[in-house]
Amino acid sequence: MLEIIMKKYQMFSASTRFLKYVQIDTQSDPNSPSNPSTEKQKDLSRLLVQELLDLGITDAHLDEWGYVYATIPSNTEKHVPTICFCSHVDTSPDCSGAGVKPLIHFNWDGTDIVLPDDSTQVIKVAEHPDLKEQIGNDIITASGTTLLGADNKAGVAEIMAAAEYLMQNPDVKHGTVKILFTPDEEVGRGTEKVDLKKLGADFGYTMDGESLGTLEDETFSADAVSLTIHGISTHPGFAKGKLENAMKIAGDILAALPKDTLSPETTEGMEGFIHPTQISGIQEAVKLDFIIRDFTVAGLYEKESFLQNIVNQVLVNYPNSRVDFKVIEQYRNMKEVLVNYPQVVDFALEAIEQAGLKAEKRSIRGGTDGSRLSFMGLPCPNIFAGEHAFHSKLEWVSVQDMEKATQVIINLVQIWEQRS
Repeated sequence: MLEIIMKKYQMFSASTRFLKYVQIDTQSDPNSPSNPSTEKQKDLSRLLVQELLDLGITDAHLDEWGYVYATIPSNTEKHVPTICFCSHVDTSPDCSGAGVKPLIHFNWDGTDIVLPDDSTQVIKVAEHPDLKEQIGNDIITASGTTLLGADNKAGVAEIMAAAEYLMQNPDVKHGTVKILFTPDEEVGRGTEKVDLKKLGADFGYTMDGESLGTLEDETFSADAVSLTIHGISTHPGFAKGKLENAMKIAGDILAALPKDTLSPETTEGMEGFIHPTQISGIQEAVKLDFIIRDFTVAGLYEKESFLQNIVNQVLVNYPNSRVDFKVIEQYRNMKEVLVNYPQVVDFALEAIEQAGLKAEKRSIRGGTDGSRLSFMGLPCPNIFAGEHAFHSKLEWVSVQDMEKATQVIINLVQIWEQRS
């Protein structure tokens, strides 16, 4: 059946590629110390390299860390800044990515979408407002037991489709275009081993955004906080006045967090949060991990100080215990860099408009590879890829949105050439 669907969409290169890519399990692993965190991510990366070579992109290769690099040579006499397009191949560890069965809901009629392999998984129009704009379009979902992988294989497919178009249409003038596919974005390590000198780009764009026509030039700033709680352990039969259970200390810290603010489930827009993500240990010692998010570094520091005060207050009741409080910087708001390069954002907005869309600049309550790349010296906003409800079994993307994203890439390289 999938072969028939792919033949129907052979004119839509992004969609046919996407249907193939999502069937390759590339889930990353936050607990793995290796690079990439899972070898299976390279299964897709090797395929991408071969497809790039087949397009005539002769320098396409996969390095030992799981990064794919490739160059579409300039075909203009103008001196044009080198532009990179980047997407990540891994899928989230929050939901299974093995055995993905992509389905196309043709000419979607506007009703809730019940996923066939688990009828309790329903993509409800009332809960997915962007769906209302998709009536008559062709919606791709998984079957109900896995995520789809549109985050970020939609972006990968769109970049590959644009590369195919540019290689087959030399009359479309552009400067040097770099392609970068990264591993481990979903576990916060997407740029850990990237070689920007080898990449050789001046500016970049991640294709990892959500709604049609959107561009994100502002992200959270992000830190992680790791608490190691050292209690006092003793035999419970002789524990009176001695035992200070590290698990109870951890419970008291969690219970002291605000119930109606400062959490992901109680914030929106430009509000940040403190979010516990993992707990492990025994009565002697417990490790408690948090992520801290805000759009400003000052806001991060305020929340970290707030959490430290909670810890201090809890420890008053456990005078012989201690807590190691460790802050790990994760990424910073790309806006701090992009404000110095307005043309990077302006050209992208123009490319979106040229695709017949209403361009909308947004802030993202999260981060992308572009957040880190921007601070590493590659200013890199985030363009929509069409992915929705990511990290879940309800993930979806439309064929038409993917084709528009591909067109934006093609428009954008031409704009950079024209303005140079």
